Amino acid sequence: MPEKTKAARLEKLTADEITQLMYDWEYWARPNQLQPINANWYIWLLLAGRGYGKTRTGSEFIRKQIEGGYKGRIHLIGPTAADVRDVMIEGEAGILEVSPPWNRPTYLPSKRKLFWPNGAIATTFSAEQPERLRGPQCGLLWADELASWKYRLTWDMAMFGFRKGNPLAIVTTTPKPLPLIKELITTKGVVVTKGNSYENKDNLAEIFFNTVIKKYEGTRLGEQEIHAKILEDTPGALWTYDNISDNRCSYEKFKTIELVKIAVAIDPATTSKITSNETGIIAGGIDKDGEGYILADGTGIYPTIGWAKKAIGIFAELEADRIVAEINQGGEMVETTLRTVSPRIPYRGVHAARGKRVRAEPISALYEQGLVHHVGVYPALEDELTTWDGTDGSPSPNRLDALVWLLTFLMLFHVPKKATSRQG
Repeated sequence: MPEKTKAARLEKLTADEITQLMYDWEYWARPNQLQPINANWYIWLLLAGRGYGKTRTGSEFIRKQIEGGYKGRIHLIGPTAADVRDVMIEGEAGILEVSPPWNRPTYLPSKRKLFWPNGAIATTFSAEQPERLRGPQCGLLWADELASWKYRLTWDMAMFGFRKGNPLAIVTTTPKPLPLIKELITTKGVVVTKGNSYENKDNLAEIFFNTVIKKYEGTRLGEQEIHAKILEDTPGALWTYDNISDNRCSYEKFKTIELVKIAVAIDPATTSKITSNETGIIAGGIDKDGEGYILADGTGIYPTIGWAKKAIGIFAELEADRIVAEINQGGEMVETTLRTVSPRIPYRGVHAARGKRVRAEPISALYEQGLVHHVGVYPALEDELTTWDGTDGSPSPNRLDALVWLLTFLMLFHVPKKATSRQG
């Protein structure tokens, strides 16, 4: 409908009609946010990027079934109890927010239940407690962020209880290359809808696209988090997204971590042209228990003095203890350049006596053991880690090299002695 025609009709609506329109999801929704018309499905799998509107779609799906006459039991399952409460029920796009005044459920958090006027009852479950789903039955189910659930068993228990009448379920999630997600995509009776972050751009803050989306766009992680593509691990790569993501540390949690040593590692490029390799600059620390934390990525193409200033700037900002750099190429040039900027900078040169993949393997093993934590997200670094093979003799990326030198120095050479508080 032309905008002028639409505006003219809106002006003629009464207050009651405007209220009705505000809660008319079929009017506001994008076509791929409306449940499939195909009658041969029982699970609607919505794979979509960050900010797509998955939560709103899930809430409206539940609402539609109840307004269509469903009066039975409903299961609402999220990654944690807090996620179910804060996102699925009380969130800006949660069930309470999208429900119209004349059909809003009563929420009793202590009982983990919502009660609708027509008799429908929803019970909330945390994916962290699969055994709670052993026994309860339902005919309507919403599983949110399934790819982030801690246990596969939670889904299995949910399916055992998903057996009342003609059951319907919606699964809303950003995809990950998990066996469960792959199984669902190919399961008979599962209909798949895909969407990306850009589809909902008009309803999201501009700063979200200028900062978050811009940061991830063009990276493999962005393909997953923005465009909802299922990323397969690169055969032969020493790192996987799961190893990195499962042990990621939030900024809030990091404020409570005590570090005993912080370093900045440099993998210098031999030239500084536009077409030159990047100079890898990665910073991190180690805590009193010997676990490592990645704190900064300052990698880029710099003039010679430029990478030295960048590394020393990160060193000062993090109150680091030492700068570490590979000296195979450049020899004394690295130390000379650093001391030109800061004559008394604590520095240690390291020499590579083994091949790049051999040097990287012990570090990837530390990730597999859950001993390395990325504080926040580093898309470019994580892309390099999860896509480099090296078995064919291909050169390793600069961020990866710097990270290997950093963690070799911190976690394989250094033994923690006395903790230093880094709170705040």
